[in-house]
Amino acid sequence: MHSFPHSDARRPPPLRPYQLEPLRAIIQSVRTNAGRSFVLEISRQGGKNETSARLEALLLAAYKDRGGAIVKTAPTLDPQLRTSYTRLADYLAADGIARRTTWPTIHVGRATIDFRSAEPSANVVGATASLLLEVDEAQDVQPDIFDKRFRPMASTTNATTVYYGTAWGEADLLQRAIAENARAEQADGIRRNFIFDWLEVSKYNAPYRLFVEAERARLGEDHPIFQTEYRLIPLEGEGKLLSPAQLRQLQGTHERLRGPLIAERYIAALDVAGEDTGSARTNDRTVLTIGRLNQPDDLQAIAGVIPVDVVEHVAWQGERHAVLLPAVADHLRRWRVGSLTIDATGIGETTASLTSAAVPNCKVEGFKFTQGSKSDLGFGLITAVNTGALKLYAADASPEHATCTAELARARKETRPNNTIAFSVPESDGHDDYLISLALLAHTARQNPARVARGRNHAPNR
Repeated sequence: MHSFPHSDARRPPPLRPYQLEPLRAIIQSVRTNAGRSFVLEISRQGGKNETSARLEALLLAAYKDRGGAIVKTAPTLDPQLRTSYTRLADYLAADGIARRTTWPTIHVGRATIDFRSAEPSANVVGATASLLLEVDEAQDVQPDIFDKRFRPMASTTNATTVYYGTAWGEADLLQRAIAENARAEQADGIRRNFIFDWLEVSKYNAPYRLFVEAERARLGEDHPIFQTEYRLIPLEGEGKLLSPAQLRQLQGTHERLRGPLIAERYIAALDVAGEDTGSARTNDRTVLTIGRLNQPDDLQAIAGVIPVDVVEHVAWQGERHAVLLPAVADHLRRWRVGSLTIDATGIGETTASLTSAAVPNCKVEGFKFTQGSKSDLGFGLITAVNTGALKLYAADASPEHATCTAELARARKETRPNNTIAFSVPESDGHDDYLISLALLAHTARQNPARVARGRNHAPNR
């Protein structure tokens, strides 16, 4: 089989050393019915799925006469399990191994592999893993679902279990398996955790090194995605959204402006609060953040981000929308804002529509918050900060600057399933209006091409 070194140039290349080492350990456990648990973490795009498919092909071929069953699960049926199913079928075909494919099962002689979803609504009753139980993207499989539905599949046969994935949270299924394996390793000295970050993969793949170095430039060394998918370092379950170093990086030295300059391009973001409910002190603020677009440097060009300087903040608290909306429109016209993003969740949707009608020369995007979209917004903010593409005006002793920096320092992030994060300022610590407006501004900048002519003369007010 092409899973091990061969001389036939028509077949795919052999597995690399970091793939072969765990594969051999897993096969040894299967053959001796040792029932060990293994974790295989490989830097994103480093060959984890390829290793898994070749392991499956080897075992199916080896047990085609004696018989045996593999069960593979993943967080979703589509696309994860169906992709794994197709990949394995292709590998078996490349090796000329007779097989029968009837979703969700592949038969090779008397040996089988079943693909069963770990989605909460999935029906997985009846499957037994006599050879191997595999958990793909284990960091996204709910531990209670695995314990209840899948772990028993390996119990009566003492089958080997393999968890695949990349790092994410500290308390997910993958990290739990790593901790359990570490204790077993201390007891018997047999390696069970195989974790290979991007530097290990790069030893055998020079183009991969170039790719990941570009990703590091694009995202920043401490970006959650780079930390988890390439360095394989799990995130703290809850922690600061921005580190002290990132907060320093965000702080700019340019002056705050009170009006637009000639030949400069301005964008804006608006986080919309509710109307006064009788206690303006406790109401959220509506925050308009105005930014000046700049030309990207080489690093920012690689990262695909457009640099923007925050040049003004305007905030209202408890203001009636009948008064607020005309005031916002006046600021947009005066600053010649070409692009605006508005929080369009709830009441913001009407605000976005009315603002677009009131300022026809401004492109207005209504941004609706969902768990996924807010996670993307948070990642975008972190990328903009890490690459120096977002800068706050110099400290000017204003309440706007003080409130903004305080919210940024208090903001927390929380890891969620499927490589998402939630971020906010805890209610006990205040509001997050400036934070959200700033994140929306970074999003607005990413939607605008980099063509900037810089001037320093004030344009007449409109």
